Amino acid sequence: MRSAGTRNDRAVVLAPLRRAKDWMDAHYAEPLDVDRLAAVACCSRSHFTRSFAAAYGESPKAYLTRRRIERAQDLLRSVNLTVTEVCLAVGFASLGTFSRRFAEITGESPSRYRARMRAGGPPPVPGCFLMMWTRPAPETAHPEKLPQAPDP
Repeated sequence: MRSAGTRNDRAVVLAPLRRAKDWMDAHYAEPLDVDRLAAVACCSRSHFTRSFAAAYGESPKAYLTRRRIERAQDLLRSVNLTVTEVCLAVGFASLGTFSRRFAEITGESPSRYRARMRAGGPPPVPGCFLMMWTRPAPETAHPEKLPQAPDP
């Protein structure tokens, strides 16, 4: 039987890893390295890498790559962007690396995946709409900073 102290110790150890994992999920499209992720988790690079792999069953790099590919799958299914545009939008710098990793994880090329997923489905959302929807609007970003109309 586990004691409450053991559960609390585990939660204390997992909290910084969870913070780094959440940070990766939010910033997947940016260039990320293990040093930056370890800084988010407030620990050394080697401790972070070992602890992350022990807690989540994969290295931070493998997790980030998988999350990027999952996001790419969503974009390829629903948005009318080229494979190169999707590659860059999810944080890969090389189309060759993106295509190779995509095929390793999904079992098919990005182009083949898109063709299979779109067969008989609704038309994709135009890429310009996607860029417009994901761009923060000034009135929603910081409403308190908008100029106020004078009171009569």
